[in-house]
Amino acid sequence: MQPVIELADVHLTLGEGAARVHVLKGVSLNIAHGETVSLLGPSGSGKSTLLMTLAGLERPDSGAVRIDGADLGALSEDALARFRGQKIGVVFQSFQLIPTMTALENVAVPLELAGKPDAFAVAEAELVAVGLGHRLSHYPTQLSGGEQQRVALARALAPDPLILAADEPTGNLDSETGASVIDLIFAQQKRRAATLVLVTHDATLAARCGRRVRLRSGRIETDEN
Repeated sequence: MQPVIELADVHLTLGEGAARVHVLKGVSLNIAHGETVSLLGPSGSGKSTLLMTLAGLERPDSGAVRIDGADLGALSEDALARFRGQKIGVVFQSFQLIPTMTALENVAVPLELAGKPDAFAVAEAELVAVGLGHRLSHYPTQLSGGEQQRVALARALAPDPLILAADEPTGNLDSETGASVIDLIFAQQKRRAATLVLVTHDATLAARCGRRVRLRSGRIETDEN
């Protein structure tokens, strides 16, 4: 069975001139459909960059990234954006909500832009699923950090993506709120049989994933179940 995520000898450099950094150094990684994988490593090890690369948000200098059999390097920017909108949901540490939109609009508008029918009905159902049915008309500034991250999770899951990519999703939350958000992520992943790739510093959280990939200096150091 073909992996849903395939990275082959991926190199990526970020920055310009003297500030250029070789962040990913020949990373190869296959992830099967429905797997839960944590990316671990010290700051600067390349784990967030690896997540952004497999999510199609960073293009590698060399090597191949294939998602569900499609070579991302062969897609134009527009085609890649459409593909990402259908196949990959991303949750960021900093929520990335649009402050002038309500919770409902934050989830529904990306669906509308993607041409999905019933965008607002789908968005409402997703917000209910993350426990925010009573907060639909609230703006981000009226929501707690945990509630904002739940909106971000609902937005990521609304297109019913194959892959959920989460970059330190509890990084801006207290431990109790973070634990509830993580429980929700795993519950939703299981319910949808999605593939979860999770960047974290937390070894306990990483241990909840079926597989742990540890990076150091832009290379995979260990990959264990």
